[in-house]
Amino acid sequence: MRTRTAFLSLVSAVALCFTIPAVASAADGEFTYRYYDEDEEIQVGTLVDPDDGECIEIPEIADWDVDAFRPRNDTDSTAVVFLDDDCSSDSYFSLRPNGGRGSDRLLFRSVIFS
Repeated sequence: MRTRTAFLSLVSAVALCFTIPAVASAADGEFTYRYYDEDEEIQVGTLVDPDDGECIEIPEIADWDVDAFRPRNDTDSTAVVFLDDDCSSDSYFSLRPNGGRGSDRLLFRSVIFS
């Protein structure tokens, strides 16, 4: 009886280890950018601790026919900005971690961190 109880406890513990979800990694820090709002005024947007490896469409311009510009990467990951909404265009630019930045001429609509 004790052997069976010990065996069931061991099997349950192993099964529990495999059911715990993995923690997603994130870029620590902030990624900031500028964009024009509907009144054509410049606004500042920020992504805080964005997920690594996930394409992020810039939320403030998702439904507008405008682009974000002047990115600044103050995260601990490399940021790659893209001209399209789904990080698949051939037009992209990499920003180094901890202070990489682009000018007003660098237009983009999505970003991915690695």
